[in-house]
Amino acid sequence: MKFTIKSALLLVLAIGLYVQANAQGIKLPQASSGQTIVQDFGLGKITLTYSRPNTKGRKIFGALEPYNVVWRTGANSATTIKFTDAVKIEGQDVPAGEYGLFTIPGKKEWTFILNKTAKQWGAYDYKQSDDVLRVKVKPMATKGKVETFTMQFADVTPTAAQLHIMWENTAIAINITTAIDAQVMANIAEAMKGDKKPFMAAAQYYYENGKDLATALSWMNEAEKADPKAPWVKLWKGRVQLKMGDKAGAQATAKAGIAIATEIKNDEYVRLNTELLAQASK
Repeated sequence: MKFTIKSALLLVLAIGLYVQANAQGIKLPQASSGQTIVQDFGLGKITLTYSRPNTKGRKIFGALEPYNVVWRTGANSATTIKFTDAVKIEGQDVPAGEYGLFTIPGKKEWTFILNKTAKQWGAYDYKQSDDVLRVKVKPMATKGKVETFTMQFADVTPTAAQLHIMWENTAIAINITTAIDAQVMANIAEAMKGDKKPFMAAAQYYYENGKDLATALSWMNEAEKADPKAPWVKLWKGRVQLKMGDKAGAQATAKAGIAIATEIKNDEYVRLNTELLAQASK
């Protein structure tokens, strides 16, 4: 939003009213509500903090927020985003750290910006020379009107996520990825040197990520020895066996899991082991 003498006077007036209200002991709601989202991602977290204005019947993009002008991407202070670990955004490297998040809306193309000056009011002191990332993305039409400016993480996996930015009838999606396999493998190797070896968790990671299944099965056998009456251990051992092509072994393990889960009245693992048995019986 363009900063004019009129907008400056309105800002001063708003601050004055806020101070006066506080002096009189009146608590008033914020015109644009604040929101902080903490999203687990990879082995770390992403923290997003922004303010959420409403359309209030106004035309937003191309009017209230002009095209081709740097926008704070929200209201009040500039939006901030913090990464505890290094990531890639639209394929470009972004080091761990906290950044100001800005955008340049366009009718056919938006520019998504991360700026090294995280704490600033609006975009009035924004400097392009402080940018650490600029990527172009295509805007999309939303299915319905988005009254309150909204940012959210979607399609989150251990190594990928999308940041969705939505307001009025427009949305953009920013692809974020991270590489964690080398660190996880190192963590597993180190943990296996200790007294409490994470046999089941390590086997699950091997199973889910295309690692050596023979090693995964050996770890599940160790987990089974440590807890022979756990239907969840049977389930994961059976899954590994089935993925290795050992249908008979998977059937036997699933049947054992069903019996144990039935005995301890755990309906969830009766169901899960029954599903595994059906898959292994095809």
